[in-house]
Amino acid sequence: MKHWLKNAVFYEIYPQSFNDTNADGIGDFEGIIEKLDYIRDMGFTAIWMNPCYDSPFTDAGYDVRNYYKTAERYGTNDDLKRLFDEVHKRDMHIIIDLVPGHTSIDCEWFKESMKAERNEYSDRYIWTDNIKKSLDGIADISGSLRGISNRDGSCGVNYYSTQPALNYGFANPTETWQCAVDSQAALSTRAEILNVIRFWLNLGCDGYRVDMAASLIKNDIEKTEMIKFWQEMFAVIRKEFPEAVFVSEWGDPSKALVAGFDMDFLLHFGPSHFLDMYHSENPYFSENGAGYAEDFFAYYLDSYNKTKGIGSICLISGNHDMPRIAHFCSETEIKLVYAFMMSMPGIPFIYYGDEIGMKYLDGITSVEGGYWRTGARSPMQWNGGKNSGFSDADADKLYIMQDPDPERPTAEKQMKDENSILNELKRQIAVRKNNNTLAENGGFELINSGYPLVYRRYTDEKDVLVAINPKNEECSVDTAAELGRVVYELNGAAHTENGKLIVPPCSASYIEIKGF
Repeated sequence: MKHWLKNAVFYEIYPQSFNDTNADGIGDFEGIIEKLDYIRDMGFTAIWMNPCYDSPFTDAGYDVRNYYKTAERYGTNDDLKRLFDEVHKRDMHIIIDLVPGHTSIDCEWFKESMKAERNEYSDRYIWTDNIKKSLDGIADISGSLRGISNRDGSCGVNYYSTQPALNYGFANPTETWQCAVDSQAALSTRAEILNVIRFWLNLGCDGYRVDMAASLIKNDIEKTEMIKFWQEMFAVIRKEFPEAVFVSEWGDPSKALVAGFDMDFLLHFGPSHFLDMYHSENPYFSENGAGYAEDFFAYYLDSYNKTKGIGSICLISGNHDMPRIAHFCSETEIKLVYAFMMSMPGIPFIYYGDEIGMKYLDGITSVEGGYWRTGARSPMQWNGGKNSGFSDADADKLYIMQDPDPERPTAEKQMKDENSILNELKRQIAVRKNNNTLAENGGFELINSGYPLVYRRYTDEKDVLVAINPKNEECSVDTAAELGRVVYELNGAAHTENGKLIVPPCSASYIEIKGF
């Protein structure tokens, strides 16, 4: 593990919506630089920034036109380098998105691949050998493009029809147009993406969050070839950049971490039951106490035991692809969620605006391929000024509309309120960073996954009991623990009576254990 990950807490920035300094209604690199002190002072040690490459923005930048150039609306390559430098001046780190699975249809590689005449890009994408052949039913291909050029064949796409899939080969080729993973075509794509990785690491970024990391090799049902692929990629890149970190959008740590990633997210897709905890209509972290955490912890413990010592499992408050946490949880419930995130193993990620409880804007018009996700991408709410301090542009010029509620939360208001979500999270981050037992590599033992939620974090030097009760009534669980100093508490600390741990309603506490 990279040394700086041990106590890392990440802040995700969606650059379009974070801070606009040139009044065009869209956030920019300079806007992020302006707010670095805010991020640092909250206690965050690292930033994940969503795509910033040149793009026609049919999918908010996840449709890359040029991997080696930033989008003009954010600034230049030099501006991005300055952002990297300013982050490092504050003893923080920054990773950016890598989108290796597909490009935009506007990418020069794709334009060349569409030509009927053979050229060096003809096999950069996945094409059938006949226009009548589709790619339906092939794992990790969502559809195909047809009749778009004089080339005879259909081209596979990864998500939207504007995102043609790059060719890394097929795990089990069954037709002549399907390349093997060790074919020259597949190896050529791999080599180019390695060059992209090198380019931005040389400019100063600290690593990557890898988009759709499990989907590059097609028809790889068990992900055997995908794991081998990343192991081979990391064998090359880590020799050149040993401190670079990589977090995967995989959602299966038992595969992603074995593949060589430093971190993997538990996500809204896949088998993790992440949504059960605080992103559903009846989550575990609800005052009504009707949620269910057992399936989440069954999966979590299985993943944890398989990957302990290999890499980190990351919990998130949310991200740019799902409704905000405030859509499902009250302010008190959000604080308890953060008490959970900041006391679990692995590395926590907070999505911009979630630290102040920004709302999900349900039903608003889609922007840049966001559709249902658009409501989680509205401009950051900084203060009570024009457009909540996000931009000096007219309201109708903003990238996405602002939350229209005049009582919408702002960072300025929350910084002044001792009991705000922002200040509670700030306290929790400080507690995590100041207690090695709560760090990424501290031990973990689940004691109770019902109400209350109770687990033990431990090192050779110290044991800490974490007790969280989202329910709006006192709960208890049998325990033989002898409690010591209270490290952190919200709405009252747990205590023992007659062999039971009594946990107050809507409370969280971290307590040192004298004996267990």
